[in-house]
Amino acid sequence: MAKPRDDRQKDLLRPALEAIIDLGHPLVRLAREIDWRFLDKRFASVCTAGAGQPPLATRLVAGLFILKHMHDLSDEVLCPRWLENPYYQFFCGELSFCHQLPFDRSSMTHWRQRLGEEELVALLQESLSVAHKTGALATGDLERVVVDTTVQPKAIAHLKFLRIRLGRVIRDIRRKVAGNEGLRERFATLLALAHRVRFQDHRQRGHKVYALHAPEVECIGKGKARAPYEFGCKVSIATPATKPKGGQFVLHAKALHGNPFDGHTLGPVIVDLEKLTGVETRRIHVDKGYRGHNHKEKFRVWITGQVRRVTRPIRREMKRRAAVEPVIGHTKAEHRMGRNYLKGRDGDRSNAVLAAAGYNFSLLLRWLERLLRALIQALSPAPPAPQIG
Repeated sequence: MAKPRDDRQKDLLRPALEAIIDLGHPLVRLAREIDWRFLDKRFASVCTAGAGQPPLATRLVAGLFILKHMHDLSDEVLCPRWLENPYYQFFCGELSFCHQLPFDRSSMTHWRQRLGEEELVALLQESLSVAHKTGALATGDLERVVVDTTVQPKAIAHLKFLRIRLGRVIRDIRRKVAGNEGLRERFATLLALAHRVRFQDHRQRGHKVYALHAPEVECIGKGKARAPYEFGCKVSIATPATKPKGGQFVLHAKALHGNPFDGHTLGPVIVDLEKLTGVETRRIHVDKGYRGHNHKEKFRVWITGQVRRVTRPIRREMKRRAAVEPVIGHTKAEHRMGRNYLKGRDGDRSNAVLAAAGYNFSLLLRWLERLLRALIQALSPAPPAPQIG
C-alpha cells in the first residue's frame, strides 16, 4: 500500500468553499485550530511506502471520525450528511464543494481496523492540545484528576432460543460436514462456540458466552437498580477534579476487558494518562470501589469518605469527584458510548477513545462559540445611557 497523500486542488469552475461559508462558524474555527500535520503523521504511520493506490487523505479520515462521534452519527447517516453540508466538507479539508462522495462508507471501517486504539488516541490527544491552546483547559487542571469506571454496552442479540433447538442445529451441521475436512475446519470454531453455549450453566464460574456474534461480551454488575447487569466491557474515564473554563474534558478513556477490579486498573490508567498529557498527576480522586488500588504513589490517591490527612482544599476537591458522572452520561447518550456497534475487542477499545474525543471536540465547539460571542460584544459599541429629564 502506498503512503496517503492529499492532492486535492481548487476547481476553477466551482466557487471555493471559503467563499460560500461563514468563516466565523465554530466548526471553521475549530478546523483552523487543529494541528492536522500531527494527525497526518500519526495516521500515516500505519501505511508503508510501496506500490498500489494511495489511501484516503488522513485529514479526511480524521475529520470523518471527529464529526461522526461529535454529532452521534452512524457511518450510513454521516455519508449523506457530509455530502450536503459545506461546513463538514471544509472541516475535512475540501477546497471546493463536492457533489459526489470521494470515499466509500466501508473506508471508515477499514481505517478503524488499520489504526486501532494506539493511533486513534491521537484524536483525544489533539483535542486536549486544542483545549489548552485556546484557553479552555489549563495545565493545573491536568494535575488533579477524577478516575471512574463505567460499562460500555455492546449492541448484541441475546440468546433467546431453546437449548434443545441449538443442540439439533449442532448435530445437523456435524452430520453434514462429516467426511469433508475443509468444511470441518471451517465450522470448527463456530461449533465449539455453540457447544459452549449449549452446555454452559448460569451458576458456573468463569467466562460465559452471551452472544454468538460477540463472544467477548461480559456480564458486569454495577449495583444499579434500573440495570443490575449490563453486557459489554468496562471502560475507565478520567476528568479534571477542577472546573476548567471550557468544561469537564475527558483526559483519558480506555476499554478494560476481563471485568477487572477497579483498584487494579488505577496504576496502568494513570501511567497512560501521564503519557498522554505529559503532566504528572498530583492528586487522584476515586470512589470506594478503588480501595486496595495498585498505584505506586499511595498518598496521591484520595478515596471517597477518607478522613485521615484530608485538608480543607482536598475536601473541596473530593466533593468534585461526582463531576465525572455527567461526563459519563454525555459520552453515552450523545457520543456513541451507550451502545457500541464496532466488532470485537478492538472495536471496544476504538469506540471508547473515539467517544471521548467526540465529547471533547463538542465542548471545544461551544467554547469557540462563546469566545466569538464575547469578542463581538467587546467590539460592539455600548448603547447610549438613557437621559432623564
